[in-house]
Amino acid sequence: MLTLDVLTSAVAICRLAPDTQVPAWAWEAREFLSICRTAQELSITADDRVVPSDIPAQRGYRALKVRGTLSFGLVGIVLQIMEPLAQAGLPVSVVSTHDTDYILIKGADLTQAIHALEVAGHHVVN
Repeated sequence: MLTLDVLTSAVAICRLAPDTQVPAWAWEAREFLSICRTAQELSITADDRVVPSDIPAQRGYRALKVRGTLSFGLVGIVLQIMEPLAQAGLPVSVVSTHDTDYILIKGADLTQAIHALEVAGHHVVN
């Protein structure tokens, strides 16, 4: 069983050109900020409130944080979360940090996601 905390701020998942400088607005995020650059894109996931309206983004996502610090040797943590969400037909995105994992759920799907996770034996703190 895992405990997941629902972050209070909605987040937006933004896609910018790969050669774009990280914009100043990104650094204004206080609850969640993840920046990833690849050869194809600059992806910024941040508090929805800081993302300007003209930025291409998927908005209104909610982040569920796996509580605690996860050891790099643990196997199947994301799978334990993804299986019940997939069975419920819910699309998700995952962001992993050094310490833990975050599951991004569309805001409209949050109640259903919490239910699916709790039925699977997880504890969700909203």
